[in-house]
Amino acid sequence: MENPVYIFAPTFSSFARSIMLCCEEKGIAYRCGMAPEGTEIGFRSPEHLALHPYGKVPVLFHEGQTLFETNTICRYLDARFAGPALQPADPMARARVDERCGEIALYIDQALLREIVLEFAFPKGPDGRVRRDLVEEKLPAARAALRRLGTLLGEHPFICGPRYTLADALLTPILDYVANLPIGSELIGSGALKHYLERMRARPSGQRVLNTK
Repeated sequence: MENPVYIFAPTFSSFARSIMLCCEEKGIAYRCGMAPEGTEIGFRSPEHLALHPYGKVPVLFHEGQTLFETNTICRYLDARFAGPALQPADPMARARVDERCGEIALYIDQALLREIVLEFAFPKGPDGRVRRDLVEEKLPAARAALRRLGTLLGEHPFICGPRYTLADALLTPILDYVANLPIGSELIGSGALKHYLERMRARPSGQRVLNTK
């Protein structure tokens, strides 16, 4: 077996979970945490900033090299390792997957995870309460993002059509966190997105990654 990859990030990170899903789908051995060499690296410490100049996670360690940016990492893993291809061979179809990955990482993640999920996970209101007024202010953009996803999904089993791709690995952890919110059922609804998430959760990769503490 090849040396496992190391994902430098807390296991609750949605982007780390996207990389973990890629590894699971391709059968890549991996570990995830904040101690790539056995010694924990503090968040935004000098050691962290040496790995990522903007103090972000995840960072991939493999064969003496490091990579940051989730989409870059996922494309590397898909190209480097055997296993089911997570990107199409056709140039336009592959570009469409890249387009979806960029849209999810930049815009969907911001509207759903950064603006809504993180307020519930790390509330900053008085006495540690969720700032409901702020959530209400951000809900229109969140609902617009979910409508966009519903349109992209349509009648397809996966976000880019008939096959699981990197875009599904990017999207699944975000939707999983949204669905677990007190307002998650209302946001996800009872239609295509709900059924899509159920399918992603039921996959062996989803069962192993989405239940990680």
